[in-house]
Amino acid sequence: MIDLRSDTVTRPVGAMREAMARAEVGDDVFGEDPTVNALQERVAALLGKEAALFVPSGSMANQIAIKVHTHPGDDVLIGEGAHNYLYESGAGGAISGVQFTILGKGGLFSAADVEAAIKADNHHFSPTRLLCVENTHNRGGGRVWPPTQLREVAESARSRKLRVHLDGARLLNAVAATGVQASSLAASFDSASICLSKGLGAPVGSLLAGSREFIHQAHRFRKMLGGGMRQAGILAAAGLYALEHHVERLAYDHQHAKLIADRLRDIPGVHMDAPETNIVIFDLDPALPTGGQLVAAARERGLLILPIAQRRIRLVTHLDASKADCVRAADILHELLTH
Repeated sequence: MIDLRSDTVTRPVGAMREAMARAEVGDDVFGEDPTVNALQERVAALLGKEAALFVPSGSMANQIAIKVHTHPGDDVLIGEGAHNYLYESGAGGAISGVQFTILGKGGLFSAADVEAAIKADNHHFSPTRLLCVENTHNRGGGRVWPPTQLREVAESARSRKLRVHLDGARLLNAVAATGVQASSLAASFDSASICLSKGLGAPVGSLLAGSREFIHQAHRFRKMLGGGMRQAGILAAAGLYALEHHVERLAYDHQHAKLIADRLRDIPGVHMDAPETNIVIFDLDPALPTGGQLVAAARERGLLILPIAQRRIRLVTHLDASKADCVRAADILHELLTH
């Protein structure tokens, strides 16, 4: 099967497994796992922050950031379709007691949008405390924030004394697309995360970075949420290998996504924006099969894709999908949508 449901379906390559097997470990809850510590130091430097914390998932990284930056009853500004709103099981409300205000369209918004959404200091209103930005934006089709716009929205929020968090689960895809260093993209943010199991091929794990004081607080909430992972160096070794070997090749995934999109975009009834990174999202007119029908037919031909609405499909390229796989996937979809 060619699996393009997500870039999270990859399996560790042999050399990554060897690195995991050789990893020096200790008890990370005591701060004594040398491989975890090395990974945290590397990611802190990558993102230009004082410290970082290894956590099991991107969702936990986002929710810890919200918990540190807010109080119950606060308002959090986010882009349309934000992961921490749609895909984290209502954790913002359940864990931190916050509400969300949605800005912009397709995940991106402007400094003016931020300014207009900040609520007045009035006891009738939920205090606006935090801005979260997702780069790249999953639901927006892997959209990349223009670096200048990214800085403007963050600095606009900071000028109004809001905290600012960067959900950078696929931030290194933005680096590959723009050529701008991760530390520059994260510079205007109080906290930032990256995910090791999206695109980079590690089996599990994300990192949350910020000031030493922020990470000190984050460490407590990681414990509260059950994220302490003892001899986690076995997992951290996979992350170190991924950062060493799988970052530069992200550009190939972007090329493969464009290859698929170019094959499909001229089909009557198929609507899509040109992919900016490794995510292709397209909509189907009523004359074409529904998303569920297309997914079922594609599976019969050896292709796995993901329906994200009744007539909307997502597919994601990754290191386990070769150029030949992506050509074949495009051919399968073209045949199913034109016959």
